[in-house]
Amino acid sequence: MRLSNYKTNNPVFSEYFWEDQNGSNKKMTVSGILIKSILCIIVIAAITAYIWKLNDNGMPVKWFTLGSMLVAVIISIVISVRQHWAPFLVPLYTIAKGVFLGGFSAYAHQHFPEMPYQAIGVTIVTFFVMLLLYQTRIIVVTKKLKSVIITATVSIMVVYLISWILSFFGIKSYIWGTSWLAIIFNCIAAIVASFALLLDFDYIERYKNKAPKSKEWLATWGLLATLIWLYVEVLRLMQKFAIRS
Repeated sequence: MRLSNYKTNNPVFSEYFWEDQNGSNKKMTVSGILIKSILCIIVIAAITAYIWKLNDNGMPVKWFTLGSMLVAVIISIVISVRQHWAPFLVPLYTIAKGVFLGGFSAYAHQHFPEMPYQAIGVTIVTFFVMLLLYQTRIIVVTKKLKSVIITATVSIMVVYLISWILSFFGIKSYIWGTSWLAIIFNCIAAIVASFALLLDFDYIERYKNKAPKSKEWLATWGLLATLIWLYVEVLRLMQKFAIRS
């Protein structure tokens, strides 16, 4: 599928997943997506808190973090090609992301106890601010805006992928450091992640009461992916500022 066919940064919201929209009497609703998203967030929060506790008790969580990250990626790939499995795979994705965030946040929680909560607060505030901007049409999601955000998102993901590959050869990319260049990159990534929410809102609005009920799980997956990305970028940015201070 060509990149130009994507409507948002999340493949879950591509045209591929919305074929055969009239195949079910029950349709996707905003309330259905909201309920599923809240339940998944609660599960993620509970698992994250448990991983924090394990880390505080002296158990290394590095391998939990790496392993769950790979599991989440694999599940995402499977969902991308077997979208009808989403009702079963998204809960597994939620568990994997909970373990990943638990391990990822453990360092910050251990060295900067209040920082993960602050990052969560910033993520929540950003979500509602972007929702308000979208609902009031202060920011209108045009084709040009979509193109800019998609291009920026793909570029950021390519940089992350390259830096991850280089790490296997002992080459540390600048984006993992605390230089001003790394901080600027982090800021850009956080801004792009927040704007990606606008695209998610737009796509859900376009297909609510049209797509089959089962697609609520796909929409939930897309929102979770964007919110987790935003949280990770915010937490990394806050860590860098804290280390530099």
